[in-house]
Amino acid sequence: MKLRSLAAVMAATVVLPLAAAQATDLEVTHWWTSGGEAAAVAELAKAFDATGNKWIDGAIAGSGGTARPIMVSRITGGDPMAATQFNHGRQAEELVEAGLMRDLTDVATRENWKEIVKPSSLLDSCTIDGKIYCAPVNIHSWQWLWLSNAAFEKAGVAVPKNWDEFVAAAPALEAAGIVPLAVGGQPWQAAGAFDVLMVAIAGKDTFYKVFKDKDAEAAAGPEIAKVFKAADDARRMSKGTNVQDWNQATNLVITGKAGGQIMGDWAQGEFALAGQIAGKDYTCLPGLGVNEIISTGGDAFYFPVLKDEEKSKVQDVLAATLLAPETQVAFNLKKGSLPVRGDVDLAAANDCMKKGLEILAAGNVIEGTDQLLSADSQKQKEDLFSEFFANPSMTPEDAQKRFADIIASAD
Repeated sequence: MKLRSLAAVMAATVVLPLAAAQATDLEVTHWWTSGGEAAAVAELAKAFDATGNKWIDGAIAGSGGTARPIMVSRITGGDPMAATQFNHGRQAEELVEAGLMRDLTDVATRENWKEIVKPSSLLDSCTIDGKIYCAPVNIHSWQWLWLSNAAFEKAGVAVPKNWDEFVAAAPALEAAGIVPLAVGGQPWQAAGAFDVLMVAIAGKDTFYKVFKDKDAEAAAGPEIAKVFKAADDARRMSKGTNVQDWNQATNLVITGKAGGQIMGDWAQGEFALAGQIAGKDYTCLPGLGVNEIISTGGDAFYFPVLKDEEKSKVQDVLAATLLAPETQVAFNLKKGSLPVRGDVDLAAANDCMKKGLEILAAGNVIEGTDQLLSADSQKQKEDLFSEFFANPSMTPEDAQKRFADIIASAD
């Protein structure tokens, strides 16, 4: 990644195209409602407001699983917002095919997105039939284990360096009244944890065989059986979490009530908001300390087709603003994610973010399952792992058989 100092980025003067002569209000929907997320999205609003227009915040509580159906319903029902968050990947595919999303190719060409967005897979995920339909704003990776240093100190054991050491430390944590692994009750959290375990334990090639090639035989095979054994350990260790939202689970780690959490790097925003310091108050293990690979999923904004011509023009201003250098720096520092631009440097990044940047620069990356599976297949997977984590009577063998069936029919 070509780096440039933060000071230079913040000092750079960026002239955004199509600045409106009169202020135009644009409603923007998203599901960033935790403390850290709200602080990050405020940076996007601030940058857009600086163009002379007005960001009308349309936050929807309850994470993507709750928010996406509401967003889709509004768009298909004739009440579109001006812009909406989705994960870059296949979540908006049907809306694009139905002609309900704006083609951003002209903006992308004018702003040189193909040259500045790294890795190129981010923009590829926004591209359908050669046209660009979304503006990626960050790189979020799922493959992290976040550990409470205070919890392990209380339990009298060393902070683990990898997944196996973490599993071995679970009895000591439990004896100290600490939940070893915090997993919230929302289905996407359990499914995401399984995906992380797969990359760490079975490796990149097997991950792609299953999710990219849709190889049901591999999904039913011995390498994935090892992953289900690890998922069974995770299920046992997460007993007693008793929270729903991901940030509530992160808070258990922050307060030392839980030993750790498998969660994406967006968790960093919560640690930062709590005033905690990476390496001192908490420890991060990319790839669970086993296989340092990160996914290049994340968030993007799509722009529904509007009847109002003035708002349509200002949609272009917002799209350009989201990828402007200073917006990328300010937003991603608060969000805990990595910038999509390959020409900016997060000089103020903490130790965990720097680890992510190093892994990204080394090319040790994979596509996220949002980029590889349709929304329907992804939901089937989430439902399976939600049931698996909630129902101790479901054996790893039975769960693997159902998983292989999902992969066999996945699109």
